Amino acid sequence: MAKRIFNTVDSGTLEGMAKILADTGQGLTGTELSKFIPEAGLVDVDPSNTKWKRLYNSFADYQNKNNNSNSILKFINLSLKPSRFIGQNDKFETVRAELNKRLSFIGLQLNENGVFNPVEKATTITEAEQRVNRFKSKLEGRNIHPKIYEYCNSELITENYFHSVFEAVKSIAEEIRQRTTLTLDGAELIDKALSVTNPLIKINSLQSDTEQSEQKGFSNLIKGVFGMFRNTTAHAPKVVWTITEDEALDIMTTISMIHKKLNKNII
Repeated sequence: MAKRIFNTVDSGTLEGMAKILADTGQGLTGTELSKFIPEAGLVDVDPSNTKWKRLYNSFADYQNKNNNSNSILKFINLSLKPSRFIGQNDKFETVRAELNKRLSFIGLQLNENGVFNPVEKATTITEAEQRVNRFKSKLEGRNIHPKIYEYCNSELITENYFHSVFEAVKSIAEEIRQRTTLTLDGAELIDKALSVTNPLIKINSLQSDTEQSEQKGFSNLIKGVFGMFRNTTAHAPKVVWTITEDEALDIMTTISMIHKKLNKNII
């Protein structure tokens, strides 16, 4: 069987791939570049340059000489072999997801086995990000309440943790207003809706001290979420108040739990 020849990759996509593969935090080390560049059949034409430029120049040199991307794809296969990432699954998935966004523009996807699969080419940034959304996939793995997706789907698509959290927290107040017809907001809304003496929403029958304590605790939890996340994100610029992926996942899980409790409203 004749060896398949893969078309060349445009310079923008090639640059993006090099930056992901040689990223300072999650990417390959200089020593690993020295190992995999020749193993893949590439030439290390600029070993003294910064890592991503060194890799990009090696990619570009190969394509210019051979008019295909075969050895570039071989480099990806070698450097992202799953067996190299035992105990580092999050790192592997992070690099793979970001790389697949770029690969989608040339009609390829690297699967979890480290093998390329053909896919329909992406033509826009949004399409590429929709196909490879690590954050949303992790949320789905946590069985996140569907109400969250109604309020922040576009933010999830672009993996915008800051605004995803902001929109998801706002969904709690809106859900309570819809269930109670109240027009209040913040702590005033929560105190009125989840009152122990005259509740509009009950998460249990409120017949015992334990159940009343649970209702009060749930009320305080929501107010705490508002104070820590909604109020902060509403007033702090994104560059000042940063949220990591792990933090966003934990916050979203808490918000999901609140929605699931609200669904247990006892009339």
